[in-house]
Amino acid sequence: MKKIAVLALGMCLFTIGTKAQTLESKFGLDSANTILNASLYTEYFKQKNFEEALAPWRYVFLNAPAFQLNTYVRGEVIMEYMIRKTKKKEYVDTLMMVFDRRNQYMKNNPNNKEGIVLGKKGMAQFKYANGDINMIKDAFHNMMKSYELEKDVPPMQVHMTFQVACDLAKENQLTKDDFINLYIDFADFVDKQASSGEKGCDDYLVCKANLEAMFIDSGLADCMTLNDLLVKKYEANKDSLSVLKDIYKLLKKQDCTDLPLYATIAESIYHKEPSAEAAYGLAVMFYRKNDIPKFEQYLKEAIDKTDNETDRADYNLNLAQVYLSTKRDYQQAKKYALAALKSNPNLGQAYLTIGLAYASASNSYEGDEFEKRTVFWAAVDKFTKAKQVDPSVAEKANEFISKYSVYFPSKEDAFFRSITSGATVKVGGWINETTTARFKE
Repeated sequence: MKKIAVLALGMCLFTIGTKAQTLESKFGLDSANTILNASLYTEYFKQKNFEEALAPWRYVFLNAPAFQLNTYVRGEVIMEYMIRKTKKKEYVDTLMMVFDRRNQYMKNNPNNKEGIVLGKKGMAQFKYANGDINMIKDAFHNMMKSYELEKDVPPMQVHMTFQVACDLAKENQLTKDDFINLYIDFADFVDKQASSGEKGCDDYLVCKANLEAMFIDSGLADCMTLNDLLVKKYEANKDSLSVLKDIYKLLKKQDCTDLPLYATIAESIYHKEPSAEAAYGLAVMFYRKNDIPKFEQYLKEAIDKTDNETDRADYNLNLAQVYLSTKRDYQQAKKYALAALKSNPNLGQAYLTIGLAYASASNSYEGDEFEKRTVFWAAVDKFTKAKQVDPSVAEKANEFISKYSVYFPSKEDAFFRSITSGATVKVGGWINETTTARFKE
């Protein structure tokens, strides 16, 4: 009877042991082989000998998926290496399996987060999609699922998710409203992360700038679409200065300053914080309304308040251009263009503005017909200077040089005044320039 009992106990232990040796058990189907292969691939991995690590790692991955988290962490590195080395799609497929099985078999591991793994998978899918629209859509789905689960994703993932969204929206695989809503959501997220003061928050500031650039470059956000979405955001955040500034900045960059919402936002910001930027916002608003006195008032306030020399240059140039084209006050146009150049000596548009002010004032210049024509020498000097300091305006400068050179005095007229080509000539009055004599062909 005792022998039967012992035999029965042995059979029982054998049965229990057999049940324990399953794929889902910690050591998989064969504990001895699992430990041996794990030891082998770990040593190769530490030596960065990923090719030799591949075979023993694969044994553990396939036969003991619940063994340890490192199987997946190191497997991701090994697969990335093999993809770079061989360019073979099967390694991309295996990398996707690494992410899937990690969430399947490590779901109870406290150091494994499903959302983080989905984010990794999505980024890898986009990286290796090679134009496969279905893979790109899956990448977007996984990255968005990651964002929903974690709400604390790294800036690189936010950047890549939005990049995928841009591609899908351009292919009509994502609606324009969904695309814009995603931008607003992500912009809010990176703002909060950047202002948290935690390590890495500067990376979120870079991310925010990248999001903004992608959004603008996408060409998908027309003013009316933006207005419909941003009005809702404004209504929900009327008292939030940071949100108002974001809306204002977006409308300004998209050149949506004709919208009533822009005027509302500009005034709200100014009343909450009468800064240079807020004053400039009101100046733009009043210019659109053709209220030039109010435009001048707020733009001059912006000039006085700003500490940013680039902005000061732009504000002065805007004022100069309005004096030139709208008020036809050419002396004031020159004054503010010179102020712009004081802040930014390489601002070609400012030299163009001065040159146009001179050319436009030629008829009112005191003197006879010959002296009036000498004004065009001074004007062309400024157009030439513009393209020297700022190549971006070269085409426009050359256009003006060709247009106004035909008004130079003739050699015959200069002969009677004893002025020869290359002579130094003074153009007086408020123009007050010393120039060089040249004659029309």
